[in-house]
Amino acid sequence: MSNSIHLISLLLLASGLSVHAQEKRAMTFDEMVGWERISEQRISDNGKWVFCKMEPWRGDATILLYNDKGEEKDSFKPATKAQFSSSSEYLLVTKTPPLKEVEAEMLKKTDKDKIPMNSLIISRLSGGMETIDSLKSYKLSETADWLAYQRGSKKDSMLYIRSLDGMQQDSFPAVSDFGFAQKGNVLYVVSDSVLYTYIPQKGNNRISDKKGVFKKIAFNENGSKLAYLFCSHKDSAATRSSLYLAENNTPGKLIAERGDKAFPASWIISENAPLYFSENASRLFFGTAPEPKQKDTTLLAENRPDVQVWSWDEKVQYTQQSFNKATDLKRSYTAIYNLGSGRLLQLATEELPTLQTADEGNAIWALLSTTRPYGTQSMWTARQFHDIYMINLETGERRQIKEKSPSYMRFSPKGKYTYWYQDQDSSWYTRSMADGKEYRLTTPQTFAAWDEDNDVPDYPSPYGIAGWTDDDQSILIKDRYDIWKFDPIAASSPVNLTVNGRKDQITYSLIQLDREKRAYNTSEAQYLTGFNERTKGSGYYTTRLNKPVAPKALLAGNFKLAALAKAKDANVVIYTQETYEQYPDIQLSNLSFKKSIRLTDGIRQQDSIIWGTAELTSWISLDGRPLEGVIYKPADFDPNKKYPVIVNFYERNANTLYSYHMPSPGRSTIDYPFYLSHGFIIFNPDVRFTDGYPGESCYNCVMPGITSLIAKGYVNEKAIGAQGHSWGGYQVAYLATRTQLFAAIESGAPVVNMLSAYGGIRWGSGLNRSMQYEHGQSRIGGNIWEMPLQYIENSPLFNMDKVTTPILIMHNDADGHVPWYQGIEYFIALKRLQKPAWLLNYTGEPHWPMRLANRIDFQKRMFQFFNHYLQNAPMPKWMNEGVPAVDQDFELGY
Repeated sequence: MSNSIHLISLLLLASGLSVHAQEKRAMTFDEMVGWERISEQRISDNGKWVFCKMEPWRGDATILLYNDKGEEKDSFKPATKAQFSSSSEYLLVTKTPPLKEVEAEMLKKTDKDKIPMNSLIISRLSGGMETIDSLKSYKLSETADWLAYQRGSKKDSMLYIRSLDGMQQDSFPAVSDFGFAQKGNVLYVVSDSVLYTYIPQKGNNRISDKKGVFKKIAFNENGSKLAYLFCSHKDSAATRSSLYLAENNTPGKLIAERGDKAFPASWIISENAPLYFSENASRLFFGTAPEPKQKDTTLLAENRPDVQVWSWDEKVQYTQQSFNKATDLKRSYTAIYNLGSGRLLQLATEELPTLQTADEGNAIWALLSTTRPYGTQSMWTARQFHDIYMINLETGERRQIKEKSPSYMRFSPKGKYTYWYQDQDSSWYTRSMADGKEYRLTTPQTFAAWDEDNDVPDYPSPYGIAGWTDDDQSILIKDRYDIWKFDPIAASSPVNLTVNGRKDQITYSLIQLDREKRAYNTSEAQYLTGFNERTKGSGYYTTRLNKPVAPKALLAGNFKLAALAKAKDANVVIYTQETYEQYPDIQLSNLSFKKSIRLTDGIRQQDSIIWGTAELTSWISLDGRPLEGVIYKPADFDPNKKYPVIVNFYERNANTLYSYHMPSPGRSTIDYPFYLSHGFIIFNPDVRFTDGYPGESCYNCVMPGITSLIAKGYVNEKAIGAQGHSWGGYQVAYLATRTQLFAAIESGAPVVNMLSAYGGIRWGSGLNRSMQYEHGQSRIGGNIWEMPLQYIENSPLFNMDKVTTPILIMHNDADGHVPWYQGIEYFIALKRLQKPAWLLNYTGEPHWPMRLANRIDFQKRMFQFFNHYLQNAPMPKWMNEGVPAVDQDFELGY
């Protein structure tokens, strides 16, 4: 009898497994849009609590709270924000009304004041909860369990101040502004046009002796000093503000005003500049500016011409000027008040507008610089040159140290040195601020500081620095794999601290776990990430920076690690671990990483979905280069079947083998999990370029990759599509002119005519586009007069008659990167040649659709396009009949 029962149990179990397996299905668009991602995570200062925000692309977000045992202790939905108190005893959560309710009220055109407001939950982590309704805003002290908040309608301006336990409370009427000091439990309050400071349990202090307008109010770190701009109501114009300083909660004193001799004539105290103290509070930084010009009010607008004047020799191209106009009209120039001497100094000027301080403003020397004399040539070189001066913050003494420098100097943490990388000789340099001596730390013969994979027609960029050690004793410089310690005055030989990076092809990077530290202590354990170029896996490692030794692996393997964060007062960390199949759930561990607890359960969303796998593949390009790529297959992959394939690429992505692809209504590319669940294979090949031949380089790399994929035997050769956006959009447009292999191509925001695009404008910045062809991503390596054939040969437009593939173009009329007339040229050429083509223009959108509704629409149409041509699905109405302009507001044509 028992054997029969056992057999029945096994059959039932097998049946259950079979049913469970059959439940796996293709993802829907609703599931894609509702997919929850972890958009925020925090660990409490004591390391005992973690919260995260699980957020769908459309819908209500949830705040989840976990303890250090991995237990979910609470959840709040819908919620938008959470914050631990400094004591780690409270969690504050901003709850929102449900999105559906808000949208319903908006559809009814309900007055904004009557739409439900947010609320604030004060959750005591040991138990207990309190709710504050109708929340307008709140601020939480970073050093004590005190809260300030406002509630009610727009007209309500009462400020409530309370301890989080509710035992002590206070309030101010008619409050227009308030804020806590960063590291002090002191609050400023503007109440009834008067400025106060408020210290919990002690009360308030009136800082201003008269009423007026207060702006740019700023504490020093501990709150013992307060600076602000003030003007009386009768002088409330922006040009009338004066600068005041209050110390130790005493009334503020005037320290700077319009007309001070320290400033250029007719300059004012600027309300558009930040106001801040040096870290040691010995200096106050603020902004000044020329008095704004006044319009001629004697002319009617229609009697004044509206004309732009572009000049061939202007240092800044007019389109850049126009793009930056709003910013330039508010441009300010940094000045300083030295609290010890009471001296005012104007630091930055119109001729030298950029100021860089050192040691958080504590160092006596700073740098002033300008690029303005060299603006014209940067149009085509994409390279800035700098005139650089050092300036004494106590005396105002100024000395020029560089003229037309191709590099921008930066300060070491303590300000003892400046350092820079010089592209022209691929070398790192330092300069001592004490004696002005310069030191060349590296040479190409002794140290490979530059990007070894550089394939653009310009000097390669450096791998960068990993940081400095305490007190500016050493600078840590990176090569492709290792971290090297250099003496900043080159008095000793460099030391390879990580030893084995290049040998094992592991790229090491230092992690600063203490957010308040700006340098590394050589005697303390330090932590690193390591990326293995061979396996594409990653790891966390530890080492000390006082001697060369291979870092010790704490956690390493065939996965991707990210988002490492340490509790401020405990050796407890959170991080994420992911693969293509493994959701990046939050892990909790200590610094040994020997035992981790998975907190979140985002992976549950995959339970009913046909997911997929990712595998590394390799091949040789037509010009003999070894290449890698990633093949993504459906989870139910059968090697005996023939699958449709979409080739999707940009430049090089093989290193993302273990990246999780979060389902999303993306703005520019296919959604990998969605397409895999619908029976597609996705191939993501790497591309390496040769100067002057970007299109042919793409062909040489991608086509043999596809051939190697076909040779594996599971590809339907008549159902291969390609998809790319921007630079990827250009490449797939080029491939369409070189091969008849593809059954369908989607090309987003592509350049198809390099000749016309060369003279175009990047309207998102005002920059002209010539530099990206001569020295950048478009990789021609010269101008159209030097290399006209390369511009023509690499332009798909001139070979559009060879296209046999149906093309879907997405190009938006507000594209600030690629002129959208490139998409028009593409479409009109195909239409003239009577080749199947469709153009999607999301009106008013930039380089890619940003509005969620437009992103969803793009994903739907792109899928229908590929599903028709690669899986023989019916052609949707919008492709078969179009969507006439008169029907656009009434029908989508799905």
